[in-house]
Amino acid sequence: MHDLLRTVLAFALVLGVLVFIHELGHYLAARWRGVHVEVFSIGFGKPLLRWHDSVGTEWRLCPVPLGGYVKPHGFEGPEDATPEQIAAWQPGRTFHDKPVLSRAIVIIAGPVFNFLLAIILFTGLFAFAGQPHIRNVVADVMPGSAAASAGIVPHDVIVRLGDHPISDVADLQARVAAEPGAQTDVVVQRDGHDVTIPLTVGSVADAKGQPPHGQLGVSFLAEVGAPQSLPRAFVSAVKETWNVSVQTLAGLWQMLTGQHSTKDLGGPLRIAQMSGQVAQYGLSSLVSFMALLSINLGLINLFPIPILDGGRLMFYILEGIMGRPVSRRVQQISFQAGFALIASLFLFSTFNDLSHFGLFQWLASHVG
Repeated sequence: MHDLLRTVLAFALVLGVLVFIHELGHYLAARWRGVHVEVFSIGFGKPLLRWHDSVGTEWRLCPVPLGGYVKPHGFEGPEDATPEQIAAWQPGRTFHDKPVLSRAIVIIAGPVFNFLLAIILFTGLFAFAGQPHIRNVVADVMPGSAAASAGIVPHDVIVRLGDHPISDVADLQARVAAEPGAQTDVVVQRDGHDVTIPLTVGSVADAKGQPPHGQLGVSFLAEVGAPQSLPRAFVSAVKETWNVSVQTLAGLWQMLTGQHSTKDLGGPLRIAQMSGQVAQYGLSSLVSFMALLSINLGLINLFPIPILDGGRLMFYILEGIMGRPVSRRVQQISFQAGFALIASLFLFSTFNDLSHFGLFQWLASHVG
């Protein structure tokens, strides 16, 4: 019960903060561009709490914590609005009447705020706790793995794979993953000396019909550096946010091209589980996890899929190029297709989550 409560509270905190910051970006950008905001909602469903602020915005706290939304005044255009909505429009404060640049700023501000949140969280983490680093020093070797067969041992420092000098762990993992079954040499530093070791890279199949990827079978030493000065922590946070973004997009590309299994695509249940797990390791782990999720949320919302922020931005870019909005018919079909795609991804990721938890194996063993 204690673990369940921790998981629920951590999940609500993590997702609530990320959603609030994302929607706050839309809200502040709308206010900046002269658009009245009618509703600011955290969560979906019948509001548990609601109140109005001094400028007339209704703030809502709803029970389903899987997102939120900001409703700009006049977000619907004249073609989609009812006569009652049109009659209630405040001249000069509607979203649809603003120039395309202002509308694009309001839309892109949500993802931008997610990246800013990640930078702020990383800055605080690096300034007060230090920046964690994973060194290319072997911490443990998996029995029966390619590394174990080659004779790699803990405390070895991997400095070269074949003809390629190794700059960091990410570089090593990328090269190994791309060469399943390859026969090569690995150079390690052991007791102050360079040792060259013949190696056959392990081959691991992700899923049926997908190509295998290479694996060494080692874990690496992680260490936390000394706390940094605030300016240096900020620079490190910007670099970390950029690196995580690049690595996330690279991982997604590997899924799309079949180089990596889509079974790793997690959904809200996996996020909830991980929130509870990292919460037990302390505040630093939770802050780092929130920063990583915030980057992912920002990236996902920038994908050019209608119904997401990136899809709307795509329409505004086309409007800026053509000098007129994309036709309503095209937008409607695109939004329907985008909704179907997002719903499918949600169901697929939830299926992956349930498989990850072992639900289907349990059902198979208890039914029939």
